[in-house]
Amino acid sequence: MTNTTIVEETIAFVKETLHGAEGGHDWFHIQRVFKSSLFIAKDEKDIDVLVVSLGALLHDIADSKFHDGDETIGPKVASDFLSSLEIDITIIKHVIKIIENISFNKSLELSEEKFNSKELQIIQDADRLDAIGAIGIARAFNYGGFKNRELYNPDIAPNLKMNKEEYKKSSAPTINHFYEKLLLLKDKMNTTTGKKLAQERHDFMIAYLEQFYKEWNP
Repeated sequence: MTNTTIVEETIAFVKETLHGAEGGHDWFHIQRVFKSSLFIAKDEKDIDVLVVSLGALLHDIADSKFHDGDETIGPKVASDFLSSLEIDITIIKHVIKIIENISFNKSLELSEEKFNSKELQIIQDADRLDAIGAIGIARAFNYGGFKNRELYNPDIAPNLKMNKEEYKKSSAPTINHFYEKLLLLKDKMNTTTGKKLAQERHDFMIAYLEQFYKEWNP
């Protein structure tokens, strides 16, 4: 099976699996991350493009947010699918490691021994880019509505020192999410391309928040 066929089979699998998913974590999110990953990869050296492609396509195949916080389902679903394609085991293991380590909440763990690779860094940047800017704002409020959260509550301050479990259990207003995650992502980018793209989207969020507060307190 050629790499092109493997990617095509994976796209079909992801589209089917995520049919009807929450709007911020659906196929279109995956498609954006996939395209951004390939774009970022062009400026990086010694990259396994197949690993980047599969990692991007499968990174949210079973997001723990929609499975009672269970972080084992996504890697298992991805592993079972990739194994059915008879892909080299080293590629499968790399992709699974990416899925296990890509999320923002993983960065809140205290463990010093964390998996890292250029392919992970590329996909992580692409995923984080989709969490900021105009689309990031839309995704944040879409998920907040999905969870029936308040838009904003002046009496509930952002928690800037959350650990991983506190972050996963948070039900704070959506505006708090900007300070607890979204505005932090610019400085967590790994690649030169990711950092450049993040700055414009970060600035847009700052302008949006200024307008939001202006309208909240006219």
